[in-house]
Amino acid sequence: MTHTRSSRNHFLRRLGAGVLGVSGLFATTLAYADYLWLQLRSSGVHVYAGELSKPLDKLPALTDVRVVVPEGKPAPHHEQASDHFKLATGEGIKDDMRFTATHAGSDGVLTYYQTRLGRNEIKAINDLELVPTVSGGNTFRLMFKGRPVTASQVNVDTTEGWRRVLSPAEDGTVSFTPSFPGLYVLEVTARIDNGSVTLGGKKYDDVRHTATLSFEVPR
Repeated sequence: MTHTRSSRNHFLRRLGAGVLGVSGLFATTLAYADYLWLQLRSSGVHVYAGELSKPLDKLPALTDVRVVVPEGKPAPHHEQASDHFKLATGEGIKDDMRFTATHAGSDGVLTYYQTRLGRNEIKAINDLELVPTVSGGNTFRLMFKGRPVTASQVNVDTTEGWRRVLSPAEDGTVSFTPSFPGLYVLEVTARIDNGSVTLGGKKYDDVRHTATLSFEVPR
């Protein structure tokens, strides 16, 4: 576990240095890829994998699993089922919870998953995070290590089957208006140019970050 975090932190320091030197962090943004997302259930918050319309029957092998809750709230314990994590949220924690994990794929792809539930908080906590520009708003900014960055596109999935690809405005933000009730998941996945990480003695030249923000529009 210590080696995982050390390798990840070393990579993020390199990536952070790159942000300062280039106008675009993501030279390659992938159209659609498997991701993790948070979804509120009656028993608590669940973490699923795959795509919203096609959840995986079995979670991928994840390491460095971490739950982050709003300041002052106790961190919930988590239980792993075959197809999801269950986070026991406790009283008063429904929005602005985060979940992060790492997946080292047998295909040679190393993915850092960073998820968030809710759009109330306008401060980024995850290393890579989509945040609303105003609490509860429909305009979002992608942040990396506290700095705004621009992805070429942000994907939107919904439980109603409505999908869209959002292109950034001149200031790098993306906007849309939710037009019907349901769960919305905003997702961005990017391959990092010239980024490599050695983990468990294996070198990964294909390193990706996947960030999601999910929120429910009530009926």
